[in-house]
Amino acid sequence: THTHTHIVAVMQLALHRAMRAAATASAATTAAAARRSVSRTSSHHLRPVYIAGHGLTKAERKPVKTLEAHGSEAVQAAAVDAGVSLDKIEALYAGNMLAGMVLNQQHVAPLIATALGLGPVEAVTAESCCGSGGAALRLGYMAVAGGFYDTVAVVGAEMMTHRSTKELTHALAAASHWQSEGACGKTFVLLNGDAMTEYMRRYSVPHKAFAPFAMTAHHNANTAAHAALHGKKVTPELFDHSPIAGLPSDCPIQMFDASVSCDGAAAVILTSNRAAAQKSTGVVRIAGSAAASDLLTLKSRPDILEMRAIRHSTERALKQAGLHHSDIDIFELHDAYSIMAALSLENAGFVQPGKAVEFAAAGHIGLDGTLPIATFGGLKARGHPVGATGVYQAAEMYLQLLRRAGQNQVKKPVKATLVQNIGGVASSVFTHAIVLDD
Repeated sequence: THTHTHIVAVMQLALHRAMRAAATASAATTAAAARRSVSRTSSHHLRPVYIAGHGLTKAERKPVKTLEAHGSEAVQAAAVDAGVSLDKIEALYAGNMLAGMVLNQQHVAPLIATALGLGPVEAVTAESCCGSGGAALRLGYMAVAGGFYDTVAVVGAEMMTHRSTKELTHALAAASHWQSEGACGKTFVLLNGDAMTEYMRRYSVPHKAFAPFAMTAHHNANTAAHAALHGKKVTPELFDHSPIAGLPSDCPIQMFDASVSCDGAAAVILTSNRAAAQKSTGVVRIAGSAAASDLLTLKSRPDILEMRAIRHSTERALKQAGLHHSDIDIFELHDAYSIMAALSLENAGFVQPGKAVEFAAAGHIGLDGTLPIATFGGLKARGHPVGATGVYQAAEMYLQLLRRAGQNQVKKPVKATLVQNIGGVASSVFTHAIVLDD
């Protein structure tokens, strides 16, 4: 009897422990499921984010004002355009790449906030090399969409022209993998040259075939007041016979393949208040915001013509916005080099691999084309103040959507645009779908 009682007691204890373990596991499973549910559904509860105003300083080829003067002037103009006073700005996000290296000035966001007299607002600097402006735009978008603030300023500002070409080339090379690329003399001209060489070989494309990208950019810059380059007409012959002194003979990059370095700043005011963003011609909304990255070292990638960060960020931004490629009226791409314009069109999914130069030659990228690019001159001819470029792009699409682009207005109705800002050789990519809201 004693033995039987002991066995029953042991069995009851084991059953009790098993039931407690099952209850604990069930509770853990329920909690994990709840967390997954929140994670899955949180993107559907983001607040809408509108662009209420824009500001641009002219892209300059020589130093005419300080970095903080450029930045504060752009933000002030954006606030005036938005009809908001500076004291309503709750946070400022600034894109900048080079100030720490060429000006010995970090803390660019507080620098500009101080110049504006904004007080103790959140002020954060975004650095993602040439994609810094797009990174700042994404930070501002998330701050408003996530409900942290109702009204924020996003600004991109850069100064480059006070330094020599050699100094700038060295500083810009910091966007590469320094030990294996920059320190070994692999400048961004040469890295893009490697991609261009492979493209020309793989698809049997001559250098002259890339001319439409530069021709389109310079044509559009001629009528853009804030562009750095005016009065330049690029022909296929000029494009194909303008070598850059000092480059290796096997590098195909020439002068009109490359964007122009300059100083400048651009800003947009983001808000959750639709009424505050309403203009006579509509209201502009950021419908999708995405970012992606790739291996930093170009030669480490499986295929140097496959820009995976471009593809992934494009797909994510379009999916969030509920758009398809066929819905996009303008693709404001990152044409730092003509090869990057071609690879952006292809890797973003607008044309098949190897077909971008044909697409451009057929007139599709002009203001009256099926998919306009570089509508105010792009990086090539508006200029590429690197940390500011992504915000210039957003401000320009704001103007296109509201039909305020003047002589640079795209001919067809514009309802949806895609803005893509790239850091390095597409090592980091920021893509925003910006639309005219119904």
